[in-house]
Amino acid sequence: MSDLYQNDANQLGKVEIAPEVIQLISGIAASQVDGVITLSGGVVGDINQLLGRKNLKKGIRVDLEDQLTIDLAVVVQYGFHIPDVGREIQEQVKTAVESMTGLTVDKVIVRVDGIKMPPEKSE
Repeated sequence: MSDLYQNDANQLGKVEIAPEVIQLISGIAASQVDGVITLSGGVVGDINQLLGRKNLKKGIRVDLEDQLTIDLAVVVQYGFHIPDVGREIQEQVKTAVESMTGLTVDKVIVRVDGIKMPPEKSE
């Protein structure tokens, strides 16, 4: 993965976008999809979550070799249709990244790492 993605060059200079920005946009878009409990970030991400730190970049990998590929790992709420949630994540992430950066997203890969029961409502 290169350090910066050159998006636009003009007479004033150029605009470069750090991969972390694409990760953050993707994380926000994915977390807003119904049925997504959290992004899955492995042991370090889980420890941060236990400590109350929210990291919207965890579980997201951005790769730009021949094409822009965004790979997300998510945990889905029990009872939701996983293929529908996956497709919605793909659409939301692609739309958000393309509209905010002007880059063309070629692939959005969604990996479901787990399923959790919804939080119980206290009366």
